[in-house]
Amino acid sequence: MMYRLFIVSLIIALSGCSSVRESMTESVTGWFGDKDNVEPPAKLVDFKETVPVSRRWSASVGSDSKKLYVRLQPRVDGDRIYAAGAKGRVSAFDVNTGDLLWQVDTGLPLRGGPGSGDGLVLLGTADAEVIALNRDTGEERWRVKVSSEVLAAPSAAEGIAVARSIDGRIYGFSSDTGKRVWIYDSRVPVLTLRGTSAPVITNGGVIAGLANGKLVALLLKNGSVMWESRIAIPSGRSEIERIVDIDADPIVANGVVHVATYQGNVATVALENGRGLWNRKMSSHAGIGADNNVLYVTDENSEVWALDRRNGSSYWKLDKLRARKLSAPTAFGEYIVVGDLEGYVHFLDRKSGAFAARLRVGNSPIVAAPIVAGDTLFISSSGGELTALRIGG
Repeated sequence: MMYRLFIVSLIIALSGCSSVRESMTESVTGWFGDKDNVEPPAKLVDFKETVPVSRRWSASVGSDSKKLYVRLQPRVDGDRIYAAGAKGRVSAFDVNTGDLLWQVDTGLPLRGGPGSGDGLVLLGTADAEVIALNRDTGEERWRVKVSSEVLAAPSAAEGIAVARSIDGRIYGFSSDTGKRVWIYDSRVPVLTLRGTSAPVITNGGVIAGLANGKLVALLLKNGSVMWESRIAIPSGRSEIERIVDIDADPIVANGVVHVATYQGNVATVALENGRGLWNRKMSSHAGIGADNNVLYVTDENSEVWALDRRNGSSYWKLDKLRARKLSAPTAFGEYIVVGDLEGYVHFLDRKSGAFAARLRVGNSPIVAAPIVAGDTLFISSSGGELTALRIGG
């Protein structure tokens, strides 16, 4: 499966037109289809559920994106949640009731977002555009062209909207007008995974994980480099062996940045200067989650780890969901939640990693990490369904 992703990324890098890129993506999928010699997904084990989970509401948010390898993750902003479909539909729902507040059909091949900030809903497209909509109405505010496809969610704060394209460029635009304010350019290796981590805006800076295994901090107002930190060093004879993408979104909290790379490390660096605090050999592209004391990691084998945020030592590991293509883990109350390739949502005890509950929300893979808003957990499937869950009846 990973070889398929590598080849798709190379083809996409060499193809200028989104329609060509996506038709070639489907062709490559067909070449490898049922012939992949990969580990079969672990069979689900029976267990005694210790917590009830119920559906609060659900809604269709757009077209099926299973064949496109995109992670259109909803965004909670205050009392509403924004969601997007791969063929251009963007919707705003009330977090508590699921009431549809507005919906627009952009007609665009959406691949990144939604993001938010400065009164905007921000999206990226396969046609190398960044779109800004009014958060209250969905009306388009501005649209700008960038150098390549945008797979990560843009975001905005302090008058600057930040977006990242798959060719290694990070842009800063005026939130009011869309006029470009600055650009940062990084070198992209020959082969990368299909995906990019979303830039994180914090404390007047932008934190971004790059395809070359580096983490960079930029000044939000002008894009100047504050520091760079090497998280993983490419090694091996082949380009495939040397892939060290940072596809997991960095987590910034309590003055540190947590980050994970593919075929590299899980690491923590100081937010102020990028100085490494600890690192641990571990490969992840699905992503990471955290609570006050623990860092949670879904590794490349779909094993879930709980690590001490202070030093990276292990608390527990769950290996009973191997090869189920788990999402990044999300802390929710006393539980850790992950979604899998068959539409199951797994609730794990935060202290032990033991199964606490399981619920199937549909038949489509859950690629995006679950999202928390108060007492509600949101699950977005690649089949275009948004489901709100809560603990209790």
